[in-house]
Amino acid sequence: MSIAEIYNKLKTCSGVSTDTRKIGEGVMFFALKGDNFNANAFAKEAIEKGAKYVVIDEEQYAVSEACILVTDVLYTLQKLANYHRQQFSITVVGMTGSNGKTTSKELVAAVLAKKHKTYYTKGNLNNHIGVPLTLLGLDESYEVAVIEMGANHQGEIRDLCHICEPTHGFITNVGKAHLEGFGGVEGVKKGKGELYDFLEKSGGTAFVNASNENLMGMAQSRKFKQTIAYLSDNKLTMVEDSPVVVFSAQGTDGEVKTYTTNLPGWYNFENIAAAVAIGLFFGVSIEDAADAVSAYSPDNNRSQIIQKGTNSILLDAYNANPSSMSAAIQNFINLKTDKQKVVILGDMLELGDEAPAEHKAIGELVAKGNFDLVILSGKLMVSALDHLPKAFYFPDKFSLHNWLLDRQIQNSFVLIKGSRGMGLESTLPCFQ
Repeated sequence: MSIAEIYNKLKTCSGVSTDTRKIGEGVMFFALKGDNFNANAFAKEAIEKGAKYVVIDEEQYAVSEACILVTDVLYTLQKLANYHRQQFSITVVGMTGSNGKTTSKELVAAVLAKKHKTYYTKGNLNNHIGVPLTLLGLDESYEVAVIEMGANHQGEIRDLCHICEPTHGFITNVGKAHLEGFGGVEGVKKGKGELYDFLEKSGGTAFVNASNENLMGMAQSRKFKQTIAYLSDNKLTMVEDSPVVVFSAQGTDGEVKTYTTNLPGWYNFENIAAAVAIGLFFGVSIEDAADAVSAYSPDNNRSQIIQKGTNSILLDAYNANPSSMSAAIQNFINLKTDKQKVVILGDMLELGDEAPAEHKAIGELVAKGNFDLVILSGKLMVSALDHLPKAFYFPDKFSLHNWLLDRQIQNSFVLIKGSRGMGLESTLPCFQ
């Protein structure tokens, strides 16, 4: 059966699903495979739960005419998503980067929604499965789509671009993330730069952070149909000495106004500037753009400022790599507060052979901060102790939790940062 024929069947369905635990009536179920699962085995169950069609790639599981046998289910899902995307003449803003992807995506979507009906990636559905699923939710009512693309190895962004075919795009930054998969920082630049490669070949428009030498260099080596540089003028100015980003912007009437956000750090100011620049390009007023980013509140353990009794907690525990960890620590060093400063740092994962050196470098940076209390957790963070002899170290979360409950930290500003696998948000109940 051709992709077009499967697509015609898809149009009669109520939606798509890849999880038998979340099947709605009339969906098309895709029986994906993983290292530890084979959803072909659940074809019959999917039909019994209401799936109209089930896409499988193992003939032995074809239990009825509702089963569509293909060579590769994942490939079919991706081709269907691209076929669906091609049905729409729509602006698609594709974005990637080492850090800040999800926050930037949500800021851009919030800004664009001030003027256009905007569709965007939900949660972190940004990989080879998530991007196709996201695209298949697109319909003709939307005017613009913002698609987040994540990657942990070279070639992945290239493939995702060929699925979603962005007309515009931007890279948040290029840093030390997924070094093991990319093969070092130069590999990261090449991998993230695949978005620029696609835009160059397709005649697309690139939004580029003019204050980032890496991104400017990568952009200048390519020929885009159009390049929009942001942070190249004084349209937005960050106001210093605040736990969250406070910025000023000159309105359409020439008046300069100050806006307070719910996001900390220079790194988030760059994300805000990208969102405002993209909004201005698509006709959103500076006032509406500034209002949108000011109203945005982060969640899901990303750059959240949480009050717990007498403590203020900067929870940034969704993920971590050497670049994002360094930026968060440096911002915390610069932050002015009357409270004592406490850092709780967990392992940075997927660094391969670079892990000991990168954790040791984080320890060196933390030592320069002269924090009142330094707490480290995880087997890799032991390397940071070389520069932090007075730090409290816990190889596992169980001992960390017990120590925090016994210590009862009070009147502190606390930074909590670590990779997703560390799950350091679990420490929140330890604060009163």
